Amino acid sequence: MGQPFVVQLPNRPGELSHLARALCARGVNIVQIQQSTAGEMACALIYTDCCDDDTIDVLNSMGYKFVTGSSVTVEIEDTPCALGDATDRLTRAGVNIKSCCVIGRHNGLAEWSLCVDNEELAREVLGVPAVLAD
Repeated sequence: MGQPFVVQLPNRPGELSHLARALCARGVNIVQIQQSTAGEMACALIYTDCCDDDTIDVLNSMGYKFVTGSSVTVEIEDTPCALGDATDRLTRAGVNIKSCCVIGRHNGLAEWSLCVDNEELAREVLGVPAVLAD
């Protein structure tokens, strides 16, 4: 899976379709996507199968504002304050969280995917082992 893209979109009918079709035209497959809206703006967290350069080209050609990052998956207690505690530790270390979502829950733990600006430091702060390349 490629790097995560956090894309700012206008909140209007068909905008996500327009983006998805533009990525399709470049042969970029969306592996995972999450979108939300607030007022006149929408925000989409998009992971593609590869082709980060192609994704960047499409987003730039369409005039969308976006940020990229690295994804860190962490398991934390599934309690009311656990996310706040983990994100406070990242904040104190200077790590910026660009997006986050719960991807699973089991045995009293919540599995979070965090898109961050400094993967290595986030892993160190959260005690998450580095991912080794195949």
